Amino acid sequence: MLSGWRDVAARRPWRISAKLLIISSVVTVIGFSAICVNVMLDMRRGEEALARQTLENLATTIDADISRNIEIYDLSLKAVASNMLLPEITTVSKPVRQLVLFDHATTARHFGAIQVFDADGRLTIDASTLDPQAENRADEDYFRIHRDNPDAGLFISRPMLFRGAYSIVLSRRISDTDGGFLGVVAGSIRFSFFHELFERLSLDPADTITVLKRDRTIIMRRPFDLDIIGKNLGTRQDWKPENLRAGGSYAGKGPVDVTPRLYVRGSGSGPLFVVAGKPLAAVFELWRKEAYRIGAVVLALILFVLASTLVLAREIGRRAEAESKLEEMATTDALTGLRNRRKFDAVIEIEWRRAMREKTQLALLMIDADHFKAYNDTFGHQAGDQLLVGIAICISDSVRRAGDCVARYGGEEFAVLLPNTSAADAFKIAETIRNKVQGWSDGETASTVSCGVASLAPTAGMDWAILVAAADKALYAAKAGGRNRAVVASLPQLSLVA
Repeated sequence: MLSGWRDVAARRPWRISAKLLIISSVVTVIGFSAICVNVMLDMRRGEEALARQTLENLATTIDADISRNIEIYDLSLKAVASNMLLPEITTVSKPVRQLVLFDHATTARHFGAIQVFDADGRLTIDASTLDPQAENRADEDYFRIHRDNPDAGLFISRPMLFRGAYSIVLSRRISDTDGGFLGVVAGSIRFSFFHELFERLSLDPADTITVLKRDRTIIMRRPFDLDIIGKNLGTRQDWKPENLRAGGSYAGKGPVDVTPRLYVRGSGSGPLFVVAGKPLAAVFELWRKEAYRIGAVVLALILFVLASTLVLAREIGRRAEAESKLEEMATTDALTGLRNRRKFDAVIEIEWRRAMREKTQLALLMIDADHFKAYNDTFGHQAGDQLLVGIAICISDSVRRAGDCVARYGGEEFAVLLPNTSAADAFKIAETIRNKVQGWSDGETASTVSCGVASLAPTAGMDWAILVAAADKALYAAKAGGRNRAVVASLPQLSLVA
């Protein structure tokens, strides 16, 4: 019987539990979702890198164009400042003086005429006319800076209204051979230069181009807003220079408006620098559409997997419940509701190994109904069945520990397995069962039981069949001694003690 049970256990297929299936599905969904999220983040970083590169190229191109024009215009200012030191410049006629001073001067429709102011700020020479009108620029910032600072070099003013047009003024100091202040040569670049430059670019309406001085004064901005022009970002506490270093980028709310943008600063080293900006919503627009599409597909797959998992888990649960009921039916005695012989053999195998490991005693009671055949013949099979049910109830009421096993061993014979129980304690339980059966069956149909008791601590090389044989031998001794009694087997000699 034992080997047969082992063969059945070995042939039993491995079953997937509903919990394991759900956990596996959840882990799979989480892993797949993590991979998708990582891919989407990589795509997002790629979109940002592409936008950053595009803005950097744009800022660098504009920066180079502005720097080149300023450099060309500055060469004209230098030439005028140098020619003003020629001795004959004061003796020649005005037309000749104009040719000498402004022959190499840059002329363009966006560049204002170059003017020369003396040490007191009075306009003395104007490239646009031989007879300039009286002007005095001694109060202007560009004049005071050159007067007070011999090393100012090229100075670019803040945006201002100059000669009837909004412009930036470029100026240089005129010094004598000893470094003395002789005056200022100044010219202007009108805002129309920047407007025309920006109009040549293919930009989205929300894109921004900002031209700033090195002191972070805004010279020009697209889209154009006169209220912003001339503001110095150095006065803003929420916008620090490290937010946007040369050649660097910054993503977030800018210093001018609240629209989050990706800002990239050109890497040029001229007197002005350019910052190109693009709204983050526009930068990630294509990525967002793709993310929504992929997210919808992934979400649908996740819902499908989870729904399928729940359906399978429910079916597995139902199957496990049905198998459990079938297994219970296969290991339960139909008449008494106790465990049957098959289940008893499996339990005693497990408990025998546990007792061997833990070096504890394992007790067994073999119980048999006295004169059952005669009772069955006298009162009939139904009455006999009722008697067996009553005995089973008496045994179950007397054995209450969770680890104990009560089984119908066969016919009118019962077995009670008592882990970690000595022979003396097992004998007490046997007496309790015997007395309870005798008390329950008092009357016209009185019946009793005989009990065989055995207990031992298993050791290596022993088989549990020894314990069964000992208890069975003690049971026969109880019957031979007059029935309605319990007998304890003495192990290992198997001598009998009444």
